[in-house]
Amino acid sequence: DFEVACTISEISIRLLQSLGITAIVLALVYTLFPLAIIDQFTFFLSILFLLIFIIGWRVFYIFILGKGFFNEKIILLGSSSLSLDIFNEIDRSIACGYSVAAVIPDTENDCFKDSFNKQVFYKKNKDDLCETAREVGVKKIVVALEDRRGNFPSDELVKCRVAGIEVVEGNTFYEMFTGKILVAKLNPSWLIFSDGFKKSKIRTFLKRLEDIVISSSLLFFLFPCFLFICVLIKIDSKGPVFFSQDRVGQRNKEYMMYKFRSMVENAEKNSGPVWADENDDRITRVGKIIRKLRIDELPQLWNVLKGNMSLVGPRPERKYFTDDLEKKIHFYSQRFVVKPGITGWAQVSYDYGASLEDAVEKLNYDLFYIKNMSTLMDVVIILRTIKTVLFGKGAR
Repeated sequence: DFEVACTISEISIRLLQSLGITAIVLALVYTLFPLAIIDQFTFFLSILFLLIFIIGWRVFYIFILGKGFFNEKIILLGSSSLSLDIFNEIDRSIACGYSVAAVIPDTENDCFKDSFNKQVFYKKNKDDLCETAREVGVKKIVVALEDRRGNFPSDELVKCRVAGIEVVEGNTFYEMFTGKILVAKLNPSWLIFSDGFKKSKIRTFLKRLEDIVISSSLLFFLFPCFLFICVLIKIDSKGPVFFSQDRVGQRNKEYMMYKFRSMVENAEKNSGPVWADENDDRITRVGKIIRKLRIDELPQLWNVLKGNMSLVGPRPERKYFTDDLEKKIHFYSQRFVVKPGITGWAQVSYDYGASLEDAVEKLNYDLFYIKNMSTLMDVVIILRTIKTVLFGKGAR
């Protein structure tokens, strides 16, 4: 994960930590199975090779990525906020595979230059786009103009396209690059004419089959774990073991969603419907643990088996919140074209959020999933969910 391991010091610390953990595990193995003990010289030589080659290799590829030797250069055409978003996303990521070689604003009078670093070539007019692309060694132009009426350089872009230079619309590039769709800056026409949102009977059947097989298998194998959690919840606090609450599902149909109770009984008696806060005092002692490990969500496997939910999809919200969010957030109602999920693209890509801004950001990821959903993407999300659970990231 380059967001947390993009420096030599961080890589070294993490690798030494993993080496320490594996050394402890190895010591336990040697205690139980003395015949497995290897020669001390071989052991220390192995550690030396690990330190030299693994740290050396990672430092090497961090250096290569940081220098951008293999990055594809692009021209950003336009001075819109979308253009700046694209630039900032590329600038902060060493593993994105792109670098901005030149920026061309909407008009010559745009005072947009200060928003970019000095290493970027800044050209005030759109004349000779092909020549500019050749000068900076670019094979892709990303069009993110603020206003295209009377300002769209169609002739220049046609020349570039015919010359073999790829021309990509800004929202399309942003979607491909970040794994989300910027709802706040989305033109409805882009959504109408873009690829994706394909719904076939075969795909629907396979997704339902996937849900039935996995949910029924997990319910069977995790039954002893369920009983143990039920006992802990009962010992820890008064109230029922399970917690049920209304949620809005596919086609805006309401259903009851089940969870292990992680808060005190009647937690919303005084406050009314509210999102959970960080260090929420309504959460019980056992609740803190099962929420951190996402164990409280396991009873939703029953919802999946019944058909109210899917394993993967946008996380369901209560009608109290969705009615308000539909009024405030454009395209929010499009979340309901698919079944909600126990986990989703937004959950593995974005931390827990309890605000309007967080709801918008999660919708950005949810729309990307709905547009590009596939069995392979579901597998990726499930694997990333396992990683998220193991490291307890983003739970509240």
